[in-house]
Amino acid sequence: MAIAFLKAHGTENDFVVLPDPDGDLDLTDSRVRALCDRRRGLGADGVLRVVRTRHVPDAPAGLDGDTWFMDYRNADGSRAEMCGNGVRVFARYLHDAALVPSAPGEVVEIPIATRGGMRPATVNADGTVTVNMGPVRVTGRSETTVGDARYPGLGIDVGNPHLACVVEGVADLDLTRQPGFDPEVFPRGVNLEFVEPVAPDEIRMRVHERGVGETRSCGTGTVAAAAAYLDARDHATGSVTVHIPGGTVQVTITPTTSTLTGPAVFVAQGTLTDDWWITHA
Repeated sequence: MAIAFLKAHGTENDFVVLPDPDGDLDLTDSRVRALCDRRRGLGADGVLRVVRTRHVPDAPAGLDGDTWFMDYRNADGSRAEMCGNGVRVFARYLHDAALVPSAPGEVVEIPIATRGGMRPATVNADGTVTVNMGPVRVTGRSETTVGDARYPGLGIDVGNPHLACVVEGVADLDLTRQPGFDPEVFPRGVNLEFVEPVAPDEIRMRVHERGVGETRSCGTGTVAAAAAYLDARDHATGSVTVHIPGGTVQVTITPTTSTLTGPAVFVAQGTLTDDWWITHA
């Protein structure tokens, strides 16, 4: 069966990439969990299936069936609306595999479909990728609990739900367990960002991702973190440098949209064995 895979990361938020243009793979929740397991599989924070939109039954209505669709799965097998680091890796794969038309040295905007809508991306000359993350929508205010401490935060939707909290001492937080949140406000779970300003227009962030746990980075989370930082300064727009454990990205928020620029790194490629794939069905 020779199922091909690539291993990649965006600021150390790592993924298994599965090329599947014709939608032939039976990517069960069990297989996703096994692929992401760092002992019995390849190890990753999530899986990116590269497929045409027409082969994705739960794709949003109205999308062109020929558009490349980033079928993103969390490490627990659940389907996610969006993943900012994943889009960068996805765009870089399409570009490097020549699955989108481009001339040598040409900078091309690549349309990418996700469950959170279209996310155009541009592979820059230095190999970084800039993603149009769409508008940042503030959904209200809520709070999270870490141990006995309560932290107020700003609810933000960037195609998926976030609660971003501006705090002090972000490095000291214990995020080994699921922080508390209000399930009435976030019935499908929430990504939780803890944000600490370190300089003007520069922040440090840690994130506990829905369905994953604490990760080295979260692309949509960096946009949410930047929005919360700007809101705390009574600003709705601006550019913010965001430091996460896995590296550094640049976020710009405008009145109509937001962009995320950062690296996309490929580590390895190979094929899964038939026995492994069948065993984990």
